[in-house]
Amino acid sequence: MEMQQVGYFLAAAVEQSFATAAERCGVSATELARGIDRLEEEFGDNLFRCEQFPLQLTEFGQCMHRRMKQIYDSAVAARSLASVRDGEVGSLRLALSHSVALGLLTPFIRELNRLFASLEPRILRGSATELIELLRTGQVELVVASDVEARSDWIDRWPLFNERLYFAVHGRHRLAAQRSVAVGDLRGTPILQSRFCEDSRRIKALLASNNLSSLDCDIDSQHDLILLVEAGLGAAIVPGSMSIPGTLARIPLDGIELRRTIYVYGLADAPRSAGAAAILMMARAADWSPYEN
Repeated sequence: MEMQQVGYFLAAAVEQSFATAAERCGVSATELARGIDRLEEEFGDNLFRCEQFPLQLTEFGQCMHRRMKQIYDSAVAARSLASVRDGEVGSLRLALSHSVALGLLTPFIRELNRLFASLEPRILRGSATELIELLRTGQVELVVASDVEARSDWIDRWPLFNERLYFAVHGRHRLAAQRSVAVGDLRGTPILQSRFCEDSRRIKALLASNNLSSLDCDIDSQHDLILLVEAGLGAAIVPGSMSIPGTLARIPLDGIELRRTIYVYGLADAPRSAGAAAILMMARAADWSPYEN
């Protein structure tokens, strides 16, 4: 399997036309079709239903699309790293929401630091409003957060993964041993929620629609929220991607689908430093499936 063939397949899947995909790739339609034929021969199954217009992926093609996109994006990221390895990376200016674990990005930062001795990471935290302002004023190049309200004409965003949100309770809580809890089981347990979370209003409305109330906490870190739960002061909503102490139990709630999507945000059409460009490519090419539970 060659990356060029993978590129042909991905272009055809987006354009839903061999002819348009060929123009996009700068090759003839015959060459593009031949490359896709070779992929199908290698896989032993059809990727497209060629008798349909516009072009449609087969069930097998749909399964392979995400896998090949990840492979292709990883190759692009590797080439990007190789192309800037001998250059000056300088500072890496990122911002994360208070509810996003830095551990999600540390493998990429560690890889950059291994390749570039001159890397100077600057990592800020903020609320949804603060993050967008940091991006708008150029204080950071990339923001990692869940859904934030922003003008889409000057901000691009790229989804990384969609994850489940859980209730965290102390290990001695009456519900801690259960594999899941019903809405009614939580009534009478204070649900602590920090105002810093960009999902707080949406979650609060969802809880209210199920006759559950939350208590707004005037704190600015997920760590402090966890400390309150450890003190036995109530339950908290935590993302599946965030580590919690062994003293707590993380349990799903039956009847309410609590989920969020994590995005990378950046200024549209803005030039980026080599470090920011590499981090963006690595994040988009990474396998986030362990968090999509």
